[in-house]
Amino acid sequence: MIGILVVNLGTPDAPTAPAVRRYLREFLSDTRVVELPRMLWWPILNGPILRFRPARSARNYASIWLPDGSPLMVYSQRQCDALQARWDRQFPGQVRVKLAMRYGNPSVAKGMAALRDAGCGRILVVPLYPQYAAATTASTFDAVAKELRKWRAIPEMRMIRDWHAHPAYIGALADSIRAWWQAHGRAERLLITFHGLPESSVLKGDPYRAQCEKTTALLVQALGLADDQWVQSFQSRFGAARWLEPYTDRTLVGLARAGVSRVDAVCPGFAADCVETLQEIALEGKETFLHAGGQELRYIPALNDNPLWIEAFSRILEPHWRDWDAMENFAVSPESG
Repeated sequence: MIGILVVNLGTPDAPTAPAVRRYLREFLSDTRVVELPRMLWWPILNGPILRFRPARSARNYASIWLPDGSPLMVYSQRQCDALQARWDRQFPGQVRVKLAMRYGNPSVAKGMAALRDAGCGRILVVPLYPQYAAATTASTFDAVAKELRKWRAIPEMRMIRDWHAHPAYIGALADSIRAWWQAHGRAERLLITFHGLPESSVLKGDPYRAQCEKTTALLVQALGLADDQWVQSFQSRFGAARWLEPYTDRTLVGLARAGVSRVDAVCPGFAADCVETLQEIALEGKETFLHAGGQELRYIPALNDNPLWIEAFSRILEPHWRDWDAMENFAVSPESG
């Protein structure tokens, strides 16, 4: 059996300060996420950040928490369940899909163990990040490799690096936006906002900015937008270092001051809605735009468990594991090579 380990970033177990503190401690202790010397970073993390940030972040999580839990957890699990149901119909008994979180629960270790215990001798790791960054995709690889160091019998492994330009992904994004516009009307400007990264990450070799720009170019082309109908930006900057620009909050202020009254915002880098989309953009971004003189900011939901996305996602993933079936009975004879 083939195992599919779908890995998202993670979420606190509850919208409370203690739960957020546990989550932030694990997240911000990752050297892929914060590339500062430990001697410099450790006092900052365990001092002002973990002392003051959890309470504020907990309020943000509480503002978007769903009856079933964290939106990121709920929608990520629904994606996995939908993929499992789809493949159970098409390939009965061949695939087992499991969700894991890089930080928090369910852990990568538990997800890997569940696939092993289900008899999966081949595992495809799927980081839920369309665009590659060392802080996300490479960190997922680190967690998987750390767990495998404890295993005696190592399964065959593959990992998807990114799908930022895959036609199925771009098509699902475009279809989702068009459907939303058909139902709600269209604003003057489409804001395409991605999670930010420190500028230093790109200078060190991350292809993230180029991949975000490629996603934007393909999406704009698919939607048939003119240059004055869209703008791209980067959100969620943290700390004093320079991050990728233009910044989303400043972009929103600039749009309002330039006379743009209505903006639709979409976050193509998030496969599932979360605090960065539902609170930072839909609530905080809206407040920023209105305070600067804009009249309306509307957030277009992430792909989540949209059936069009599940179909597209399966088309992205299947080529990475279907050919394993063809290798099932492959053997090299003594006479060959």
